[in-house]
Amino acid sequence: MSALFASTDPATGETLWEGPVASAEDCARAVERARTAFPAWAAQSPDARAAILTRYAAVLGERKDALAEAIARETGKPLWETATEVASMIGKVAISIEAMAARAGTRESAMPFGRAVLAHRPHGVMAVLGPYNFPGHLPNGHIVPALLAGNTLVFKPSEETPLVGQLMVEALHAAGIPEDVAILLQGGRETGAALVSQDIDGLLFTGSAGAGMHFRRSFGERPAVILALELGGNNPLVAWDGEPEAVASIVVASAFITTGQRCSCARRLIVPDGPAGDAIVDAVAALSDRLRIGRWDETPEPFMGPLVSTGAAERAAAQVAALVGLGAREIRPFGGVEGRSAAFVRPAILDLTGLEVPDEEIFAPVLQVRRVADFDAALAAANQTRFGLAAGLISDDDALWARFQAQARAGVVNRNRPTTGAASSMPFGGLGDSGNHRPSAYYAADYCAYPVASLEAERIADQLGGLRGIG
Repeated sequence: MSALFASTDPATGETLWEGPVASAEDCARAVERARTAFPAWAAQSPDARAAILTRYAAVLGERKDALAEAIARETGKPLWETATEVASMIGKVAISIEAMAARAGTRESAMPFGRAVLAHRPHGVMAVLGPYNFPGHLPNGHIVPALLAGNTLVFKPSEETPLVGQLMVEALHAAGIPEDVAILLQGGRETGAALVSQDIDGLLFTGSAGAGMHFRRSFGERPAVILALELGGNNPLVAWDGEPEAVASIVVASAFITTGQRCSCARRLIVPDGPAGDAIVDAVAALSDRLRIGRWDETPEPFMGPLVSTGAAERAAAQVAALVGLGAREIRPFGGVEGRSAAFVRPAILDLTGLEVPDEEIFAPVLQVRRVADFDAALAAANQTRFGLAAGLISDDDALWARFQAQARAGVVNRNRPTTGAASSMPFGGLGDSGNHRPSAYYAADYCAYPVASLEAERIADQLGGLRGIG
């Protein structure tokens, strides 16, 4: 008898889903089923696969309200935000079809003897491990291009959000994806470890930098397995000039959206030392005090809900306490919300100017302020991290933006927009400990199919006339 686990609403503690943990044997059988189903799925034309995935988008549209509510209840995010997540899932299909044609389609050019042809082929069986912060959108960003390319897959959602994973796979099957082409496994870390130990052809992972480092090491002797890692960041936001209240609106949208549980959230706010920087920090603190915190379905609607679990809140509290122990000054302290579950927290703003602190991501609404003497120091502080996912500049100065865009070490570099903003028509990913140079979003086509270059002549032709050194 398999062990059972459950997911709960972090706002209320209500059990939302309960089911068995997939065993190592279950993982082996799932990969074998996907392996057996691969040839027939790969043999379908790209247009046929695109038609089925287009139906998947339609099914998501029909079920959007139920899916948005499930995401809200399992993650704690407000309903307005989870509705946008479902909309992104639906939009992912059309943009992935476009990306597949642009980056992994078929090309040919004339040659004297015939033609040169570029084609793309699927890898085989992909393992997809999903995160809890965007339990629909982020794994969907791997699943859709993987299926379009002709791969089969085994998907393990986060153990925090199994209900959302189940609803996603049900929608795939309802659209016509064969059951053995997209297989769902539920469980925690042990199930994930058992899955990736199988004979898979690719691992598509979104999660923490620590887990990404583990996968880098463990797959070092498995070079045949494609490894696409979308990891976290200790992202800088340089707020250099502008009307303080307007600047604060960008900072708050960067740092505290999704209760700080986005890999692209701003973690470090870098401002000029002096009155201009003081005004920005004061405006950010004042705006953070106005943020409504509440359950996903409350009226008036909240800006943010709880963290995904009490455990997540406890981990964040411990990290903040460590920073305070190193000398951080609390502009706004990190703490709970009276009358709410322990997963609810208030945004924290800490001044770390002049301190040496660990270069770690705090996956919570915690903003670390640093004051610097000039823009050279701001650029240096922005790049002083082992991560490289997102960075932002708030400034109306075109010359400063030209410098920042050229020198900021990150895969997503925004100006006068939140660091969390990204276009679906662009790649998404980072360098350093934020990824492994396989960005997702529009570039997911690159790791879901491999190129095959051919020289083709329709008729056999004697090559002797072109060969040298023959007697």
